[in-house]
Amino acid sequence: MSEVDYPGDGCGVEDAELIEVADGVHAWIQPDGTWWINNAGYISGDDFGILVDTSSTELRTRAFLDAVAGVSGGKPLRYAINTHHHGDHTFGNSLLPAETVLIGHGNMRAGLLADRTLEQFPPYFSPRPHFGAVTRRLPDLTISTATELHPGGRQVHVVPVGFTAHTEGDVGIWIPDVRVLFAGDLLFPGHTPMIMAGSPSGAIRVLDWIASFGAELVVAGHGLPVAADGLPGILDQHRRYYEFVLEQARRGVADGLTQLEVAQTADLGEYGELPDPERFVLNVHSAYAELAGGSTDRAAALADAVAWLGRPIRTKA
Repeated sequence: MSEVDYPGDGCGVEDAELIEVADGVHAWIQPDGTWWINNAGYISGDDFGILVDTSSTELRTRAFLDAVAGVSGGKPLRYAINTHHHGDHTFGNSLLPAETVLIGHGNMRAGLLADRTLEQFPPYFSPRPHFGAVTRRLPDLTISTATELHPGGRQVHVVPVGFTAHTEGDVGIWIPDVRVLFAGDLLFPGHTPMIMAGSPSGAIRVLDWIASFGAELVVAGHGLPVAADGLPGILDQHRRYYEFVLEQARRGVADGLTQLEVAQTADLGEYGELPDPERFVLNVHSAYAELAGGSTDRAAALADAVAWLGRPIRTKA
């Protein structure tokens, strides 16, 4: 691993692993997948390689790139694709080789351009992630329709969702010869989903979009990869969760409750056992915004999540 000035406090990067999930397709799995700790990927063709997302910090991204170098056979890293704009998937972009062409949806580029997390980290998380020497690097190439890359011997499809789900600029990466889908944060298997920058109705709609690929394996943005036989159960759990979020938001609107009051009076049931249950508060804010035809106030949503927890949101990155 490249040397990085990092104080070390049990960040867990040593547990990350680059797993070959299909021929020439690798998933970078980072336990435990909580705040600021994501999954990414690497796709190898005969001629060059393609990266799917980076990571939140210098240490985590360098570990990922070192692991990729160990399996790439010296092939150049010609393209990298961002599944959406959130910093846990994009802040490491600046560590990519200068000649690597970075691809993202047009709305994804706009979202990252507007993000000021690196300059002014929000006070709702503790401790502050050890971002290290990363800076904002935006996509060189933006897309709005399905785009095919041909790394020699295979096709790689970059497929925009086409509507707001996790964010306004989500894309999936589909490798048809091995039927693997990189879904980014459209799925959170084993975790509480988060749609603060998205839409609960869109998050429900995208579940059918994911199923339509008929994937043998789905690599999510957090949590373990999901095989075809386990996917229906994961999709059903997500659907029920988002429907619960909308149901609680409608209750709150009808009763004149604030978003925080909805969260404080809701029985999370099975969803309370998932990691990061405070995301329910953020999701209720998203549902209120959707029901009112407006947009989510990110600062207010995070402040309510902290109030619901009674402490800052814990991070490990």
